[in-house]
Amino acid sequence: MQSIGRRSFLGLMAASAVPSFARTLSVVGVQLYTVRSILPQNPLEVLRQVEQIGYREVELTADNLDKISAALKQTSLKPVSLHLDSTLFIGRQAQLPAAIEDAKTRGVQYVVCPYVAPADRGGADVVRRLGDTLNKAGEMCQKLGMRLCYHNHAFDFAPSGNGTLLDVLLQTADPKLAGLELDIMWARVAGLEPADVIKKYGSRIEMLHIKNVAEGTEKRYSEDVPRTAFREVGNGMIDIPKTLAAAAEAGVKHYFVEQDQTPGNPVDSLRQSYEYLAKLNY
Repeated sequence: MQSIGRRSFLGLMAASAVPSFARTLSVVGVQLYTVRSILPQNPLEVLRQVEQIGYREVELTADNLDKISAALKQTSLKPVSLHLDSTLFIGRQAQLPAAIEDAKTRGVQYVVCPYVAPADRGGADVVRRLGDTLNKAGEMCQKLGMRLCYHNHAFDFAPSGNGTLLDVLLQTADPKLAGLELDIMWARVAGLEPADVIKKYGSRIEMLHIKNVAEGTEKRYSEDVPRTAFREVGNGMIDIPKTLAAAAEAGVKHYFVEQDQTPGNPVDSLRQSYEYLAKLNY
């Protein structure tokens, strides 16, 4: 047998140390809520900055659709998802069909129930009623060739019975009609390991909000955190590689960077998050 030189041997050892399953996130999206403070003033400039960073998909919010629609069409950014006004799901359900039909004209694949205001929250019975509404909205989306998802916050992980409020919601909502957009930061604020949450819900999770949370942020079932708790993807106490590996195994389809609050220009924070993800193998 031919002997192997020391340098060749060390090279083989180094190569074997690289996981054969290493992945990169090939398409990264952004939730435009992150740039809400600067987007309406100059939509085309901001969207082109986002595009130049390397983002390829966007998630829209209902409040600025008409202001940015023309500018968005002048970029290569693909509108994938739309967060509707949350009151359409609790309080204004009669207006939901028109909103979903309008979303279809925007060319998105997903419609999202983004939030439940504190005044509208409650126990399992309230959550079940929301689940019934999600089923109805999901059926409307299905008929139009779209998909409905629910976006979580920290309160969704409050205990209820033998599980959480989110468990109650997903047990009520038909998986054929409603998926989950998991926000990993709010899962961590509620004291959970995002990778474990992804493993628990598996294919129910169709989209992911990627962001991080500052070390030392105390566990709570509310969104009452300091603005400094919101961090770029690579900064904070969430294990991002572990989270993305779990998401890949679960078959998550779309990934959106979001940062609710930034220390300065939100585009700078988006650039920092993208550069971290672009170099990451998981």
